[in-house]
Amino acid sequence: MPNFNRRLLVVAALGALALAGCSKSGGAGSVDTADMTLGDPNAKVKIVEYASLTCSHCGKFNNEVFPEFKKKYIDTGKVHYTFKEFLTPPNEVAAAGFLTARCAGKDKYFQVTDAIFHAQQEMFTTGDMRGILLRTAQSAGMTEEKFNACITDEAALKALNERVEKAIKVDKITATPSFIVNGKKVKEGEMTMAELDAAVAEASK
Repeated sequence: MPNFNRRLLVVAALGALALAGCSKSGGAGSVDTADMTLGDPNAKVKIVEYASLTCSHCGKFNNEVFPEFKKKYIDTGKVHYTFKEFLTPPNEVAAAGFLTARCAGKDKYFQVTDAIFHAQQEMFTTGDMRGILLRTAQSAGMTEEKFNACITDEAALKALNERVEKAIKVDKITATPSFIVNGKKVKEGEMTMAELDAAVAEASK
């Protein structure tokens, strides 16, 4: 559908400040109401991850480390986890993925982002970005009509770009993934389970 690429190219202009790739350096972020979260908000340890759906390092962390981290710390109420959206090239694909996840609803947001991370290699290999995103949307109960409306929602796209711009200008994020633990940046790049264990232990003191 030509509309997919044409309309979403607006993201390249609106989000021109976004990363040129999974890169490097700077800041800490507070949790906004627009952010997606998991776990007990009253947990002593609060971990914020800045990630992009088109960042291969973010995909690797999501697929290989996050499930164990979630089971050990989020599901047990020890950590409150916040996911902050960021855009890396191709920006329009990352944006479409985030818009799709939000349209699926808060209860299915992480289901959709997880599916996109798992399909990342397929998207890059086949080049069928729209087809794979549509398949993911449909698996979350969305119709093709709703998906089309979702990824061309200019107000939602503007809000996404404003969140990314805040991450860059205010939180000084220049790398994905970036991890903030209790307000302090602890890592730029994928974290191992051992590093997460150490960060949680330190923050729990």
